[in-house]
Amino acid sequence: MKKQLILFLFLLLMAFDSQGQSTLKILSYNIHHANPPSKANVIDLNAIAAVIKNSNADIVGLQEVDINVSRSEHTDQAKKLAELTGMKYYFFSKGIDLEKGEYGTAILSKYPIENTEHHYLPMPVKSEMRSLGIAKIKLPSKKIIYFANTHLDLKNENRIAQTQFIVDHFKNTKDLVILVGDLNAQPDSQPIKTLEGLFKRSSIPNGFTIPEVNPNREIDFIMVNKRSNVQFGNHTVIDEPYASDHLPLYVEISLK
Repeated sequence: MKKQLILFLFLLLMAFDSQGQSTLKILSYNIHHANPPSKANVIDLNAIAAVIKNSNADIVGLQEVDINVSRSEHTDQAKKLAELTGMKYYFFSKGIDLEKGEYGTAILSKYPIENTEHHYLPMPVKSEMRSLGIAKIKLPSKKIIYFANTHLDLKNENRIAQTQFIVDHFKNTKDLVILVGDLNAQPDSQPIKTLEGLFKRSSIPNGFTIPEVNPNREIDFIMVNKRSNVQFGNHTVIDEPYASDHLPLYVEISLK
């Protein structure tokens, strides 16, 4: 009888775990419109897709994505990468019009995207328009999270305004917010400090992501809002120097 009770409790625990999502695997990757730096006129979406697939990420934030642009063979890169990786759900967030196409960021997800938001970010100093793409995602546990992806401007004044916009947008959000992207700012800079008023970032010593060979700067980040009370694990800068001029950033987020 005692053995039967133990077996019953074990099966009950297993059934409970199967309904949950204990760990989220997240990838942030500036893909340089799938142009390998060593090959000026080559587009290699298969190489980008291989990085994503090999990471086994659940949700991916991509920056520098082309949609129907001549330099990238008039391909909808967001759609094609979703197909190549088997990630059923995707969302493209435009930064600028480029030729007869678009250029911006994309989110790929294994899990259903229930809603999306596209926000142009403030630009106090004239520059290239940047956006914040947000996907509301339902996990297998039925938990709702918000996944935000961005590529901040090169000019510091704009980055400060853009990070303040992001903080203001999410300051009252009670659900888990995961913020990823190429922020064009290093950890001790004002834009990152602004974000750290609301978010905590995953980090490791010398977590450099650029350049792709002998990297010496950390400008790609994965963060969560502090009120979500989740933990980071397995922060890895993937050593992939061929596919892009950035190295991919992979982090696991443990959900309580």
